[in-house]
Amino acid sequence: MDDNKGLIDQEIKVLDSGFVRLVDFMGSDDSIVEAARVSYGRGTKKRREDRGLIRYLMRHQHTTPFEMVEFKFHVKLPIFIARQWIRHRTANVNEYSGRYSVMEDDFYVPKPEDVKQQSTTNRQGREDSEVDPTVRESFLAFLSTSNRHLYDEYLKAIDSGVAREIARINLPLSLYTQWYWKVDLHNLFHFLKLRLDQHAQAEIREYAK
Repeated sequence: MDDNKGLIDQEIKVLDSGFVRLVDFMGSDDSIVEAARVSYGRGTKKRREDRGLIRYLMRHQHTTPFEMVEFKFHVKLPIFIARQWIRHRTANVNEYSGRYSVMEDDFYVPKPEDVKQQSTTNRQGREDSEVDPTVRESFLAFLSTSNRHLYDEYLKAIDSGVAREIARINLPLSLYTQWYWKVDLHNLFHFLKLRLDQHAQAEIREYAK
């Protein structure tokens, strides 16, 4: 796990303007096996080496020792993805504040090939069927123009003296936000299990990857 030191502060691009960046981590493989041996006793070291013990813990879902390792990430993501992500409540989050600061002019616009039809079997997802090209282009143009209009009106309100906390309320869910997300290894595994699943929304799957 010490190899993660080489990943610290590397910005991994996601979607059109997002990223994931590992800021810090605490613990290592040693932290996991030491915690496990408190439970399993002195003889564990003789029965299996560290790697074998970690695999045993994973295989039998003895997950508590994995909570001894933590990761802190800096993430830039669209608000609609943040609202899905925040449902993973077993983490610590500190988000960019639109009350203290002016929100950045940065919106997620999907690629044309990502605009699909509503799934007939999954009420909360899309399927692979292409949307009519005319409809697709009209939708993407609407996103771009409406995002620009709403952001311009937001800045106009701020310049007119409207408080930032109220001026922001009509900004769309496609707006990017940022946060620091600290999670232990056990709950990170749980996040990845759910958000790498093919039933998860495509955009949050990209962050999970």
